[in-house]
Amino acid sequence: MIFSKNIKMADVILNNHHLLSVISRFEIKLGFGEKTVEEVCNVHGVNVDFFLEIVNTFNEPDYFPQNYLESFPLSLIIAYLKNTHNYYLNLKMPEIYALIQKLLDESDKPISKELKLISKFFIDYKIHLSQHIKREEEVVYPYILKLELFYKSNENLTANEIKELKDYAIERYVDEHENIEDSLYDLKSLIIKYLPPQENNVLCYKILGQLGHLEKDINDHSNMENRVLVPRVTLMEKMLK
Repeated sequence: MIFSKNIKMADVILNNHHLLSVISRFEIKLGFGEKTVEEVCNVHGVNVDFFLEIVNTFNEPDYFPQNYLESFPLSLIIAYLKNTHNYYLNLKMPEIYALIQKLLDESDKPISKELKLISKFFIDYKIHLSQHIKREEEVVYPYILKLELFYKSNENLTANEIKELKDYAIERYVDEHENIEDSLYDLKSLIIKYLPPQENNVLCYKILGQLGHLEKDINDHSNMENRVLVPRVTLMEKMLK
């Protein structure tokens, strides 16, 4: 189903409750009443067209309107990506870690080496994800925003601005950019194949469900970076450099 601006926002959530996490990144809270998507976005100062492209991308696996996404300002896309980072680090990762800790607390003693390995694997992944995000937000995104500013300016670049452009290139980001969701697939495989039978199977299933949801979310996040940000930045670099 492809959502339009005239559908009620409540119906969007009722159709797919997983979209709650996406909507929260636009700082939209519950209590929509009978308002449409357009009405709710207007109340919260959200670009309704951009909102719909993101929501439809998450709702329909085969929906990825690359050409249309390329029409939005990079600053708008980066603001969304940074809100997504915040969701990963401050909500989703702590939530999954708490479930794993609960599994550790409820498991037979002594704790199996497989369960210890799963816990360590997740902690290491959390550190790795934090470092990945830190580099994007401190190096890559500021560079892109500055590049867009230079690109839109009608004035000639100063010597310092030219130097700033030469100090970095988006191809470095492409070379360094990892498929960080791959490790989540490995962790799911480890749990499914090697975790000894647990008393609380429901908790194990819940952990796997949360890992799968995060894996898909990060994959969509990476697609936006690789298929929208990188091509546009590459083109701007060629025009300016």
